[in-house]
Amino acid sequence: MAYELDQRLVVGLASSALFDLTDPDRVFREQGELKYREFQREHEHAPLKPGVAFPFIKRLLSLNDIRPEDPPVEVVLLSRNDPDTGMRVMHSIEHYGLNITRAAFLQGRNPHKFIPAFSVNLFLSANAEDVNQAIAEGYAAGQVMHSDHVDDADDHELRIAFDFDGVLADDESESVYQETGDLKQFNAHESARIDVPHKPGPLKVFLDKLSEVQRLEEARAAADPSYVPKLRIAIATARGAPAHQRVINTMRSWGITVNEALFLGGVEKRRSLEVIKPHIFFDDQRSHLLATSGVLPSVHVPFGIANRSAASIGGDVASSDTV
Repeated sequence: MAYELDQRLVVGLASSALFDLTDPDRVFREQGELKYREFQREHEHAPLKPGVAFPFIKRLLSLNDIRPEDPPVEVVLLSRNDPDTGMRVMHSIEHYGLNITRAAFLQGRNPHKFIPAFSVNLFLSANAEDVNQAIAEGYAAGQVMHSDHVDDADDHELRIAFDFDGVLADDESESVYQETGDLKQFNAHESARIDVPHKPGPLKVFLDKLSEVQRLEEARAAADPSYVPKLRIAIATARGAPAHQRVINTMRSWGITVNEALFLGGVEKRRSLEVIKPHIFFDDQRSHLLATSGVLPSVHVPFGIANRSAASIGGDVASSDTV
């Protein structure tokens, strides 16, 4: 019987999200593909340094301790590399003890085409073009921003934070504010729709899958008091009262409960997120992420009205994902 992925939480990621590709990428850009191939073969057994999403992925995979006989989490490598030059990535995965056994090496082709083949709930890459194309075709995806964040290896929790509008929910309400620039109109729009759940945004299914894993942790802890749940989920939104009510009612309608909710009323997100210290934070607006990415792993979700201009969806590519 074939191994089924549909019922699991599946993250697909490019090697540019998992590892620091600064050196091989520089070789590719400055000396071309042939020298890059030589460089990768010469360093095939030299482990790549952990990248921005590495702490998140390592902790995500640790959630399989809940149910080792039927692991709820799967991570799949989706690489623009060819199998030969991709060997260094696979050796690095083995070096760090990451249980990633499934991969697609595509020799320059866009990896988002394989998202449905592997039942991927979230695709991460540092390549903005690949992420934009995935979002355009209706897949959940995010661009990992450059960050100098240093992980605390002694911290065994997994904390994930989401913006709400344009990430978990659609951009209906965001459109009202973007088009009018009037907070009063935005609040009036939300107050009139307090009991109308938002339509799902690009990462809603990913949140569903996380919530399923969280329920598995709760059941494991109830059966085994020695088990300490690891996963914590937070929402950090620029909304304040009274617009917070529709968020809570939407989450209730989805049957999802989060551990923390920050309704910041326009206060900069970075300072509050520094208290929570998420291992990954998802937002649809680069202006928020430029502040947070310096202190924590941050991911741009290029969805909706906030990302429709060419200027707002370009740049800040940490790697071309040659590997």
